[in-house]
Amino acid sequence: MPIASQPHHRRKEILRGILAVCLVLVGISHFVRPEQYARIVPPPFPPFASVYISGVFEILGGIGLLIPFVSVAAAWGLISLFIAVFPANIYMTLHNIKIDGIPQNQALYWARLPLQAVLIAWAYWYTRNPEAQLGAGKVAPLMKSLAQQRD
Repeated sequence: MPIASQPHHRRKEILRGILAVCLVLVGISHFVRPEQYARIVPPPFPPFASVYISGVFEILGGIGLLIPFVSVAAAWGLISLFIAVFPANIYMTLHNIKIDGIPQNQALYWARLPLQAVLIAWAYWYTRNPEAQLGAGKVAPLMKSLAQQRD
């Protein structure tokens, strides 16, 4: 049975799409409601610049996950992003900062922190076996051809 038709692979690709769409939507929200995110940026960092930069990288990472040629690099970039924004999640939790759309509940804020590890693991999943990604079979010969032309 080809890799792409195996049930676990199909599920992995569906979850790739879900993660990508969520990242793009959250990234866009950084530009629509930047003040919501700026509140949780720890003081040593410039709030709005940090929000816009992280929003751009969330959008790029989400799109990148869907492009076979760059999906592994996008996944590693997202892992880096999830680590980089973790201090904001900690700051929000320690200072009980209200964000619209998220119930202001200290227990919920603490419970939310481990979800960052879930996001990191989810992105890491897409660094493994990139040749099995839908469309990768078409990209590999093209990249090989381009590499041969350069030599």
